[in-house]
Amino acid sequence: MKIHSAAALVAALALAGVCPPSAAGQPAGTGREYQPPAGPAPRTASGKIDFSGVWQKPYTPDMTKDGKDQKGYAQLPFTAWGEAEWKSYDAAEGDYTGACLPFGMTRSVNTPEPMQIMQSDKYFAFLFEQNSWFSVIPIDGRPHGHGIPTWFGDSVGHWEGDTLVIDTVNFNDKTRLDTIGHPHSDQLHLIQRFTRPDLGHISYEMIVDDPKTFTKQWNNTRTFTLRPDWEIMEYSCEENNKSLWEGRIKVPKYKRQ
Repeated sequence: MKIHSAAALVAALALAGVCPPSAAGQPAGTGREYQPPAGPAPRTASGKIDFSGVWQKPYTPDMTKDGKDQKGYAQLPFTAWGEAEWKSYDAAEGDYTGACLPFGMTRSVNTPEPMQIMQSDKYFAFLFEQNSWFSVIPIDGRPHGHGIPTWFGDSVGHWEGDTLVIDTVNFNDKTRLDTIGHPHSDQLHLIQRFTRPDLGHISYEMIVDDPKTFTKQWNNTRTFTLRPDWEIMEYSCEENNKSLWEGRIKVPKYKRQ
């Protein structure tokens, strides 16, 4: 790992106010590993797989690394532009999460805090405990819209058998893919694939397609665990963000669009 990357990770964790997983889940020292409920995957009244629930997702600060319940992509296929963006990144010079700006879709899914999914036949909603953000996605087969670029992008969903595919485009270029700072451009096309093999788990795949930053698509796979014993809580990044108020965190500077 590059020295600047290790420093960026430590700095970004501090800036983002990330809590350890034990703070939101299994109490430390119990000696028992959580066992999710068993049974078949539930279905909606219309017969579709139902992904609703509060989910424990693996903390993924670096999408190139393997970890518990997740498989990274070790060598990212950077373009010359992408590699330059990666090598020049320094979280201490204004990582946007320290200023409580939106994490974006990938970095929100990467956080250790719980995530709730709410689903109907028409919509699929991510409710992220991290900063109390949400994203509501139509899954009725409609095409992408033509709005302005946004932090979380323009998402639509469709079914491939029992797999729900969420396709997102029209991102701004103000976010990073993960805590360590891997870059993306406004050409990012993100594909998320959800399957539910049983009641207690979601098999998840994130596919990154960004021709400005990478020479080919790459992916990261994970397992989410159902936590019916959890409820998501309010999370305010702005509250008590003394490092920003007192000037130890630099406000990020962005190029004019």
